[in-house]
Amino acid sequence: MNLNLAERQYGSDHTGLICGYLFSPGSAGRELDSAEVADWLAQPESATGNEFVWLHFNLTNSSCERWLKANLDLSEFYFEALREGTRSTHIEYADNALVAVVNDVLYEFAFEASDISTLWLSADRRMLVSSRTKPLRSVDKLRAAVKRREAFRSPVELLVHLLRDQADVLVQIVRQTTSRVDSIEDKLLQNRVDTQRADLGALRRVLVRLQRLLAPEPNALFRLLNRPPRWIASEDLQELRQSTEEFAVVLNDLTALGERIKLLQEEIAAQLNEQTNRSLFVLTIVTVLALPINIVAGLLGMNVGGIPLAQHPHGFWVVISLVATVTALAAIWAFRKRPG
Repeated sequence: MNLNLAERQYGSDHTGLICGYLFSPGSAGRELDSAEVADWLAQPESATGNEFVWLHFNLTNSSCERWLKANLDLSEFYFEALREGTRSTHIEYADNALVAVVNDVLYEFAFEASDISTLWLSADRRMLVSSRTKPLRSVDKLRAAVKRREAFRSPVELLVHLLRDQADVLVQIVRQTTSRVDSIEDKLLQNRVDTQRADLGALRRVLVRLQRLLAPEPNALFRLLNRPPRWIASEDLQELRQSTEEFAVVLNDLTALGERIKLLQEEIAAQLNEQTNRSLFVLTIVTVLALPINIVAGLLGMNVGGIPLAQHPHGFWVVISLVATVTALAAIWAFRKRPG
């Protein structure tokens, strides 16, 4: 029982809190535990001034959602998104807060379709709340930035930093995939392809899934930027616009890379068809060349009377000459029919 409890709480405390940081505008964050977070939340907004917090939770902890409902004033839309387990990326403005569902790759991403998970976010003027079920790369990069004592002015800037880290992860995936595709293309030009079309198909499926999960995000951000909440600073809005443009560029790169992989699949399929045609041609030649001698051997091998040249002293050589002549004529015919 204690072992199971420890496994559920691995990476978080008893409330499901993985990490918490308290910020003042323009200053580095200070790490908080769940008790300090509860004390800070209990203070009125006038007492905390311009301070804000980032709280990151592990949803696999059984007590996490209960603690969130009991201690944080989050929108019901946020908990609905958690219960639905939605995988489509979107950002909505609900109950004076930004509620976002963001897709990202796992920390140990290995170009598998199952290595993509979801991060649920809620941002208002006082706090950024993020929760996940599996470790994600973009969150890890944001934690590293906070530990390097990087300064943030608002929860929205933390959110923008997270989106940019996600875009950086995608750029890295595109670069790694491009390098793999370049290697396959070089081998294809040298007729030394050792990659199966199924491997390229699996890689393309991962890229298509990344594009499908992330494609709604720029549209959702554009809708938000057209009618932003009043409490979002103009600097944060500008950075949101820039992150949206970065995402659009990455998605275009994903689309182009997917088309390139598709062309490689078609080229490999054409090469395989050509090799199959050559093999069939060789088998056809062998069959045609062996046909005369098989016919003659079958006829002369019948145990009946009246076999021609049976008593002739040079009958064997006559038959050999006849078979050789017919085989040569068949070879000339076959090679004349050889495809170019």
